[in-house]
Amino acid sequence: MEDLEKIVSQHPFFEGMDKNYLELIIGCASNVRFDEGQQIFKEGEEANRFYMIREGSVALAIHGPGSGNVTIDTLGDGEILGWSWLVPPYYWRFDAKAKDRVRAIALDGKCLRDKCEENHDLGYELLKRFSHIIDQRLQATRLQLLDVYGLRT
Repeated sequence: MEDLEKIVSQHPFFEGMDKNYLELIIGCASNVRFDEGQQIFKEGEEANRFYMIREGSVALAIHGPGSGNVTIDTLGDGEILGWSWLVPPYYWRFDAKAKDRVRAIALDGKCLRDKCEENHDLGYELLKRFSHIIDQRLQATRLQLLDVYGLRT
C-alpha cells in the first residue's frame, strides 16, 4: 500500500503547500473505498470529510422538484470531492454516489477545522484552494440548470 504522506503530498491540490501544513493534513487522512452504487453522502447530512479520489468516478446530484435527482457533475481520478466540511453549518449541499468502485483518501473535516483554528495560516491556505473547487461546482450547476431548462444556445 502506498504511503499516505506520498499520496497526499504528490496530489495536485496540495502542490506547493508548505511541508509543515502537509504534515498536519496527513494526520487527518485515511484510506477509504466505496462500492459501485454506494451512497457516499446525501444532501442535508452533516459534512465532516472530503475525499481525494484516487480511482473511480462519483456522480454529484441535486434534488430537482418534479424531476428527482439531477446529476450536475461527475468527478474522477485525481479530483477532490466535498467542500461542505469547510463552510458552516457543515451540511452537504449535494448527493454523492459511486458510479463504480472508488478508492480515495478521506480527510477528516473536524480534525482539519481544529487544526485551522490553531493555525490560521493553514486555514487560509486551504480556503484559497477550496474556493477554486467551490467555483467549479457552482459553474457546473449553472450549466446543468441551463441545460435542464433549455436556456443554452
